[in-house]
Amino acid sequence: MAAADAMRLVDVDLAMEGDPQRNLATFVTTWMEPEAQRLIAENLHRNFIDHAEYPISAEIEQRCVRMLADLFHAPGKTTGCRTQGSSEAIMLGALSLKWKWRERREAAGLPTDRPNLVFGGDVHVVWEKFCRYFDVEPRIMPLAEGKYTIGPEDVEPRVDENTIGLVAVLGTTFTGHKDDVVGIENSCARFARSGTSISRSTSTAPAAHSCGPSCTRSRNGTSSSSRSVRSMSRDTSTAWCTPESVG
Repeated sequence: MAAADAMRLVDVDLAMEGDPQRNLATFVTTWMEPEAQRLIAENLHRNFIDHAEYPISAEIEQRCVRMLADLFHAPGKTTGCRTQGSSEAIMLGALSLKWKWRERREAAGLPTDRPNLVFGGDVHVVWEKFCRYFDVEPRIMPLAEGKYTIGPEDVEPRVDENTIGLVAVLGTTFTGHKDDVVGIENSCARFARSGTSISRSTSTAPAAHSCGPSCTRSRNGTSSSSRSVRSMSRDTSTAWCTPESVG
């Protein structure tokens, strides 16, 4: 089949496809400048994952990571990578939470067979998928009519020494409301002072970002109320954290 014929066949199939401009629930970029489209088209043939072969692309990626880290006021040096989307980025961040929790528990000679993750019913669906895929108990705070966010009063009864992390949302998909991140942060600080280190992750912008202040050093932990961030952009997602958080 000629290339032109194949293109026409696919074009016909896509003619009745949904219009991203009218998809109010989309988590992807629906428009970008022509210059950006040109850059993407001109570099589709490069395998960006091969950093040794394409070091300039790798450096541009790290510049984007540093720009996003600066927007979230991440302290110190940051490192990270792009991902295919918010789903992959959440999986990577949550795995970091689990591994750092397990590391702390093993160092203390404590069991590591019952991890749990605390989050509200307003989070990105992939937080639940992570729990299912990686054997973590989800402790979900339900929403109700007139109550579309969570706060410290919801979190505190569900947190214990097996909690690998705590997720809050800055702008829910449903209503755009923000969880009480400051109140939740203060609760985590109290847990840290009592000897229970809890990592926090804050999802931002219609479930497209995830960043993590933490009682430990961002979405994982070592118990010091400093902060690092793991986030992803709507288009090409990016994950980052401080070196301590990937330990």
